Amino acid sequence: MRKVCVVITARASYSRIKTVLLHLDRRNDVELQVVVAASALADRAGRVSEVIKRDGFHVSEEVSSLVEGDTALQMVQTTGLGLIEIGSVFKRLNPDVVVTIADRYETIATAIAASYLRIPLAHIQGGEVTGNIDEKVRHAVSKLADLHLVSTLKSQQNVISMGEDPKRVFLTECPSIDLAKNIEHRMPLDFSPFEKYGGVGQQIDLSEKYLVVMQHPVTSETDFARTHAANTLAVISRMDIPTMWFWPNVDAGADGTSKEIRRFRELNEASKIHFFKNMSPEDFLVLINNCSALIGNSSVGIRESSYLGIPVVNIGTRQLGREYAENVLHCGYEPDDLEVAIRSQMTHGRYESSHLYGSGNAGYLISEVLATAELTTDKKLNFQ
Repeated sequence: MRKVCVVITARASYSRIKTVLLHLDRRNDVELQVVVAASALADRAGRVSEVIKRDGFHVSEEVSSLVEGDTALQMVQTTGLGLIEIGSVFKRLNPDVVVTIADRYETIATAIAASYLRIPLAHIQGGEVTGNIDEKVRHAVSKLADLHLVSTLKSQQNVISMGEDPKRVFLTECPSIDLAKNIEHRMPLDFSPFEKYGGVGQQIDLSEKYLVVMQHPVTSETDFARTHAANTLAVISRMDIPTMWFWPNVDAGADGTSKEIRRFRELNEASKIHFFKNMSPEDFLVLINNCSALIGNSSVGIRESSYLGIPVVNIGTRQLGREYAENVLHCGYEPDDLEVAIRSQMTHGRYESSHLYGSGNAGYLISEVLATAELTTDKKLNFQ
């Protein structure tokens, strides 16, 4: 059997790969190896490793590589430690192919380790355009990868234009959309997030309109992380609409965002804002599928929300350059502009579903490529 090793380093990475894991796990010609590392093991990010296990997947190895802190130096140290540790894991597991996901800074350690050990590397969601350090990481990983599993036609063209062999670039759609397709019928909200996940703050009424906020620090704007969070908190507070607010991911600037959330909670009653660390990917999407608008700068507003037709207010530059559907309204950090944008999206209501990132079959398509594609680590620039 072909041994396929999938490395999951963060909360978002799991939602982007879950349906691929499901399809690989069902195959008789594949031995699935799941490696969990970095912030996916961190309590502050909701300990994603435990969610993975509860979903029935066997975790082959856990790699404690996260260096706590919110500066660029800690990102460098986490990547370096991950490179040291993940190489040893690959030697023990001896996979036939390694799968790395998207553009989180930790993923480049996976890519370098697999490449130096001459293990074929498959990269999911290459060829996309955003901004900050994610942009560099994604394209660097694409140049190290041997198989490319891209989400959109434009991404496929971008990877080929980088000199990659067109026969090794597969348009497989985005596996995040599979999860969105699986839950799109779950309306109205069919579980209590407070009973299931706890969180911090008073229970709020979700039977009418409510907002969901997921705002991360921007690694190229870390000095402003606290101000950015403060502006959004001020707007949400004065709008006085029930809101589910999710903790930021573990990037440079995250401490600034987190400190501002804590300061706000200490100084304000915030009776209509409830804060969460994490949820299962499906429950999170169900929550979004029933909200009036998603606010922040997470890629879930660009990907899954486009399929579900959820109104999105995308704040700032974190998703700069990414392909987006008509459900996304871009806005800067100025509070008055942000409030106008939120009210506009709430008034608009649900958009038509977009298949920009796929129609919900990516898990199967990617598993087929991983199980059957020719594997090689030999590659050259291809500008024919």
